[in-house]
Amino acid sequence: MMNSETQYIKLYTEARELIAQHSAAPLNAVREEAFADFKEQGFPTQKVERYKYTDMPELFEPDYGLNLGRLRIPVNPYNAFRCDVPNLSTSLYFVVNDAFYTEALPQAQLPEGVIVDSLCAVAESRPELVSRYYSRLAKTDEDAVTALNTMLAQDGLMVYVPRNVKVDRCIQVVNLLRADVDLMVNRRVLIVMEEGSEAKFLFCDHTADDRNFLATQVIEAYVGANASLDLYCMEETHARNKRVSNVYVEQLENSRFNHNVITLHNGITRNRLDLLLKGEGAECWVNGCVIADKNQHVDNNTLIDHQVPHCDSHELYKYVLDGHAVGAFAGRVLVRHDAQKTNSIERNQNLCASPTARMYTQPMLEIYADDVKCAHGSTVGQLNDAALFYMRQRGVSMEEAKLLLEFAFINEVIDQMKLEPLRDRLHYLVEKRFRGELSKCEDCKLCR
Repeated sequence: MMNSETQYIKLYTEARELIAQHSAAPLNAVREEAFADFKEQGFPTQKVERYKYTDMPELFEPDYGLNLGRLRIPVNPYNAFRCDVPNLSTSLYFVVNDAFYTEALPQAQLPEGVIVDSLCAVAESRPELVSRYYSRLAKTDEDAVTALNTMLAQDGLMVYVPRNVKVDRCIQVVNLLRADVDLMVNRRVLIVMEEGSEAKFLFCDHTADDRNFLATQVIEAYVGANASLDLYCMEETHARNKRVSNVYVEQLENSRFNHNVITLHNGITRNRLDLLLKGEGAECWVNGCVIADKNQHVDNNTLIDHQVPHCDSHELYKYVLDGHAVGAFAGRVLVRHDAQKTNSIERNQNLCASPTARMYTQPMLEIYADDVKCAHGSTVGQLNDAALFYMRQRGVSMEEAKLLLEFAFINEVIDQMKLEPLRDRLHYLVEKRFRGELSKCEDCKLCR
């Protein structure tokens, strides 16, 4: 067994009581099983199909600090953070490292019965609610990173939307990494959408300090019958940040799920999405937008599992890679034997703007039903020489012509986003990103 596993096994063996002491009963109930699963599996190597494009043992090998004693982090994000999307009225919450920030909460009132709170706090007040859903989708015996997160996670975010309740205001959650030393955080998110409910979420990942960070995140989302969930995940961190995010979603009959993952700046990012369509008439849209340069690495791995008839899935991921950046996309659409009348389309389109950028793409269809409409495809190309020449002939500089082509290429993903203010903001941030600028928001003390 490699050092990348043994250090975490030793850590948990020595600190299991401290970890449990600063957590809650529903989280502790599955911790030992997750530990056993992690010991049995170890970190997946690149010989494992779903991890072939990212070296996970190397990612976890450095010795990071962990805040297992739940020491208070000296930061008031409401005073420092001003990166809200203009014209997008949100209920703004913060998760500092892996702890829900409770010292000050938004003044905006949520509809009656809606819960946005610390996972541990909800586990104390409504343990049956957390126990019913926590760690049911995120199976620790199927993924070692999920097992590691489950055995170490002490808190996180809980969102609950009751039956037939519509949350009009978008809920924005800023995941803020803050530390004076190199730090590992293990964040947990549990979203429960009851029958007929509706909500929109914007998760933003930021770093407040120039440290080496390793963040593992597990999101479990339950979308009930006739419910609607929009989930936007945007990363704007820095080159020393490593992020591993696993998202697990279950949809029941006639539900709607819209997932958008946007990577604007990062170090190494590995995103996994497992989506189960378990009720007839369910529909999902899964979109990804990646901009990477220098030595950045972005790996997106998706599974859309059609288990029942009459479900639709739409998937589009686009990458623009420059410098020595490495991108990877592996998307598997599984249509089971009973999933007749399935309608699915999967596309991955990629632009390598430099000869040293690398893109690995693997769209997959696995179909066991005979009455379906399914298609998939991928492309990897470079900037269009004819278009560049056309613009140069009309006085446009090479740098500006290149930017215009890249911007036009990535716009298809951005334009599919339903939140208009976010869409407009992303047009601005993407343009700045292509110009080589970090997205510094006005009056944001963290970005200075």
